[in-house]
Amino acid sequence: MKNTRVLSDLDSIGPAMLRDFKQLGVGTVAELARRNPETLYEQLCARTGKAVDICCLDVFRCAVAQARNPKLPAAQRNWWWWSRQRRKLENGKGKEKTGIVRLPA
Repeated sequence: MKNTRVLSDLDSIGPAMLRDFKQLGVGTVAELARRNPETLYEQLCARTGKAVDICCLDVFRCAVAQARNPKLPAAQRNWWWWSRQRRKLENGKGKEKTGIVRLPA
């Protein structure tokens, strides 16, 4: 069975994030599945020339997880689930020099 999902089919992905994906060269769900959410976030910050809201990292993590696993549990298809995971790690560990706490793959 061919994967027919498009980026706009992913939960928590709206027009602004679709523009960000386009700017970052991500055009398909298959391409997104091969990308690293932290790298996407860092690239977006570099392209915009500013620190983008950290919640964009949470959305990238959410989107990549869905791209990799079409049967991802419903709760994990919400970007705020990823925000909670990031905050838990931030409270328990020091941030890397980039300020990004990396979630386990």
